[in-house]
Amino acid sequence: MNGREQWASKLGFILAAVGSAVGLGNIWRFSYVAGESGGAAFLLIYVICIFLIGLPVLLAEFTIGRKGQTDVIAAFTSKAPGKPWVLGGFFGLAASFFILSFYGVIAGWVLYYIYSYFTGTAGAVEEGGYGDFFESFIGSSGGPIFWQVLFMAIVIGIVYFGVKKGIELSNKIFMPLLAVILLFLAGFSLTLDGASEGLQFLFSPEWSAFGDAEVWSAAVGQAFFTLSLGMGAMITYSSYLSKDNRLPSAAGTVVVLDTLFAIVAGLVIFPAVFSFGIDPGDGPGLIFVTLPEVFNLMGGGGTVFAIFFFILVALAALSSAISLLEVSVAFVMRKFNWARKQAALVVGLLITAVGIPSALSQGGPLTEATIAGLPFLDFVDTLTDMYFLPLGGLMIALFVGWGWRREDAFRESDLTGSSIAPLWIWFLRIVAPLGILWILYLNVVNTPFFQ
Repeated sequence: MNGREQWASKLGFILAAVGSAVGLGNIWRFSYVAGESGGAAFLLIYVICIFLIGLPVLLAEFTIGRKGQTDVIAAFTSKAPGKPWVLGGFFGLAASFFILSFYGVIAGWVLYYIYSYFTGTAGAVEEGGYGDFFESFIGSSGGPIFWQVLFMAIVIGIVYFGVKKGIELSNKIFMPLLAVILLFLAGFSLTLDGASEGLQFLFSPEWSAFGDAEVWSAAVGQAFFTLSLGMGAMITYSSYLSKDNRLPSAAGTVVVLDTLFAIVAGLVIFPAVFSFGIDPGDGPGLIFVTLPEVFNLMGGGGTVFAIFFFILVALAALSSAISLLEVSVAFVMRKFNWARKQAALVVGLLITAVGIPSALSQGGPLTEATIAGLPFLDFVDTLTDMYFLPLGGLMIALFVGWGWRREDAFRESDLTGSSIAPLWIWFLRIVAPLGILWILYLNVVNTPFFQ
């Protein structure tokens, strides 16, 4: 498309793609899912899923995006007009829209904690009182909405300024800063007395967990969530990539860096958790209730650690939220022929409005208004994580694996003549679809929608 924005450099694209991947999924979600799923066994299964399913699908998304040079819907229809493959684009668009609606709520909680530690409110909470502190905040009406709106305003502002001056520039700042803070916190955490127990939990697997289907299901779900697969984000980002950038090396770099970020985040959290006798399986409240208790027990240095930690989480959330908003903005710009600034404002405000019920459903006035027995935020999270993402990923794998001629797929993915090309296409045709279908079956059996 003439005049379409492009990344200023391949590094800018990789940093933005890593920024999309490294978000709440790596720090908040990875930590509590790993804690609930046995630690080291989950980590090993997660890495297996990342490379057997995540990497092939990520390369397929990059291929679709760069080939199409357009938004997530048109990327499918331009290659296969009138075919059902476009469902992959619709699932991605819907997933990115609704995930960001509740993602902004949770990220708003993070901003509130940063504010509370800076003002001394969070640091003054008595031992054992962080559960009440957190529930009091999310149970109010105004607080969660205010911080959600503030976070979304920052996201909208960055996307408003475009690919180079907004998205790329922000990620060139955020990602190095994120890495520095993460390494600093990990170094500090490893000096704590219980660090060895945390390391054992994270790196010494219980082999019996490999027979647990729920652990595998959680690992595949985490792989999709953390790599932004099935959300349309990677297709949209790669659509701004020029043809002279090689995709396999970019995909491999994103997967490796994303996985390293998740592991180092584990090195920050689990040594601290075990040092103070906290249950690592405390669930979604891990960073909002459990870890603040840990920071409180650290003494004077705990507040400094807490501030850096929540800034880390906020930066990670921001980089991912930017990519989620860009999916809908790119679609609206093409569909309605709108300018970027108009699209960013209108779509951003709409997503923010859709997120308000999520903000009010965690103890607030909409707590009792459940869907399929779940509060609104939990329902949207379950719907997108367990259904939209794997269905979108399934369509992407089948589209490139079966909907394209092998030679076209190899050429567009920069794998022509490569020894791994047949393996990649085999994974897209057989391994990834079977794995995703199995996970979808487990999700249908285990979620309240069908009980």
